[in-house]
This record gives sequence, structure tokens and C-alpha cells, in this order.
Amino acid sequence: MPQDRIPSPSAAVPASAQAPRAWQAPLAGYRWDRQTIGCSGAAVYRLSAPGRPTLFAKTDLAGPMCELPDEAARLRWFAAKGIACPELLAQARADGHEWLLLGAVPGRDLASVPPGDPQRVVRIAADALRALHRVDAVDCPFDHRLEQRIARAGERLRAGLVDEDDFDEERLGQGGAALFEQVRARRPRDEDLVLTHGDACLPNLMADAAGFTGFVDCGRAGLADRHQDLALAAWSIRHNLGEAWVAPFLARYGGAIDTERLAFYRLLDEFF
Repeated sequence: MPQDRIPSPSAAVPASAQAPRAWQAPLAGYRWDRQTIGCSGAAVYRLSAPGRPTLFAKTDLAGPMCELPDEAARLRWFAAKGIACPELLAQARADGHEWLLLGAVPGRDLASVPPGDPQRVVRIAADALRALHRVDAVDCPFDHRLEQRIARAGERLRAGLVDEDDFDEERLGQGGAALFEQVRARRPRDEDLVLTHGDACLPNLMADAAGFTGFVDCGRAGLADRHQDLALAAWSIRHNLGEAWVAPFLARYGGAIDTERLAFYRLLDEFF
């Protein structure tokens, strides 16, 4: 993320003091800890206080590229569909920033569970995504088909929001403009549309001892090809668990998998 877009509140002033004014009295006594897991463009804080429920606050610069209003809309829709996700407690804009206040999803993210049982992580991730992809999305208002997503990728590139230093190893050194031309040239001819999470990496899937507990960071959820989720989940599994666990994940998910589409959606994700 370019340095002039880092959404963190000023280091000289506690984040709690920069939150929307209406939140400050109800949240008095909470400790705010910045979270570093995951790749969210927003600043994320874990709020904790003795005897009170754990909460999360997210903030980012307001503007056309801010995804927090998108996330709020998707959390409301997910909740209406019975899809496990954070409870949206409050939404506000203050001093040029968007803010969300969220309830905590039980458990830990799948990238942070204690090591020693990668098979369980793979099983939970595959089952959670398969169940999400089976949700009836005929009324889904969030269109993330390729026409929209490629256009959005181009907007982000022109806005200077694509971090070329963070490209996957095999693409380091390639410019964003050249990579965008690859996206356009390699676009699949059709799409296997389902309800997708949009950023289905292990840090965005939660679980406890009993199993899957919910999705977090849902700002890119919408109607898209299922390979959107499978590509990012497979990459995250490779990164966190090792290459050997990608095939078991895809086998557990089931059905025919198009490896070229997996590669394409990983390429497209370089712009997000």
C-alpha cells in the first residue's frame, strides 16, 4: 500500500481517541491493539476489556477505493442469509475516515491455529467454502463477475494502489501495467458463478475446537467464479502449511478444478 494511504490513526494520538465521537463513551475502558494478521487494506484493532465482550474496529480513508462500506453491506446480507460472520454493531464516518465496529467471531483464524494438524485446517477450509458456494445466490446484489473485477483492478492500478513490490515471487519485477495486460489476455471465456467470499485466505476463516465458526473480512464477497476462492485458499494453504497440502484441500472440496483458472485468479488478485 502506498505510504500516503496508510489508514492508521496518528501514532501521536491513541486510536481510541480518534474513533467516532459517539463511540468513545461506550468504548471507554477498552484496550485497542492493532492487528497485523491478514492483508486488509484497513487498519484493524482488537478491543478488549475485563468482563466485556471482545470487539473489533476497522478504519480506512474514506473515498471511492475504501471497502469498508462494501463490507458493512455484505455483513448485513450475510447475516440475513444465516452465513456466519462478524456482527455489524456500528458504522460511521469521522474526520475523513470510514469506521466499522464489529463483534468477534469465536475461535482463531486458520492461519493462527496451533501447528500439528494441517489435515484439520484443510478439512475445515474446504468444507466451509463448499458450503458457502452452495448458498442460493439468486438474489445476491454484489456482482463480482470478471467484467466488474477487471475494471476495478484497472481503477486500482491507475489510482496507485497496486503494490508491485508485493507481487508473488514469480512476478516480481514486472510492472503493474504489463501484468494488467496479462489479466485481460488470460481472462476465461466463461464463469462458474457461485457466492464467493472473495478473499478466502486462511486468516479470513475462523474455527474453534468444534469446527468452523465464520468468515471475516467479507468486503469482497459477491457473485463470482468459485475459482476466485479456491485460488486464494490454495495459495494461503501453500504459504502456511506447504505445497503438499494443496492437493488434499482441492480433493476435499471436490468436483472438477481448472488449474488454469486457479492461476488466473491468483494473477488477478495481485491488483487487490
